[in-house]
Amino acid sequence: MDIYKINPMKDLVKENPYVGRGIVIGKTADGSKAAIAYFIMGRSENSRNRVFIENGEEVIIKPFDESKVEDPSLIIYSPIKKLDNKLIVTNGDQTDTIYEFMQGGKTFEEGLETREFEPDAPNFTPRISGMLTFGKVDFSYKMSILKSADAKGSACNRYTFSFPAVNGLGHFIHTYACDGNPLPTFQGEPERTEIPNQIDDFVQEIWVNLNEENKISLYVRYIDLKTGTIENRMINKNK
Repeated sequence: MDIYKINPMKDLVKENPYVGRGIVIGKTADGSKAAIAYFIMGRSENSRNRVFIENGEEVIIKPFDESKVEDPSLIIYSPIKKLDNKLIVTNGDQTDTIYEFMQGGKTFEEGLETREFEPDAPNFTPRISGMLTFGKVDFSYKMSILKSADAKGSACNRYTFSFPAVNGLGHFIHTYACDGNPLPTFQGEPERTEIPNQIDDFVQEIWVNLNEENKISLYVRYIDLKTGTIENRMINKNK
């Protein structure tokens, strides 16, 4: 078993009909750019009724058809926000929690200590989060998952992973191990994945290989580490 194997994203999602929501963070193979990707999937009409919208450097999730919204509490949020030299990406409104704690001089971990998995029994969907911290010519990043300690949702386990930026290497964390009823929670460390030099190659590899029926939206951002130049790509299935 090669524990250091770096898999292309297509191999991590193609045969899995329901990975749920996913975050990828890493560095391009040529070492020139930081990369993030965030995607959402859905099985219910309420979950599928969503689109990504850009608001400057922030990304917002909104209903595609306002008249069909059943419960906005767990589906409408800002998955991406920037604060000074930090870029936050999450699968829920804990984006705002992290942002507010960092504004107050506290840490990523301290913010997440006040949150837990989503109250959607029996799935108890985990909250996944990431944050990039940029220096002069490089960056580091953290990823977190908050998930139920048992099938009853009686307690929350919190895991945080810290990574240096390594050329060509990214890490992928997602909410579910696979489809199921209830949905089985992601297990283990964030998965190692390849980060291509070109943003469009990365976008296509993820989008084309996500399950066609369940995928909803994808957002990818590349940041040039020398110039700070940003490239964004956004795909919404609902148009």
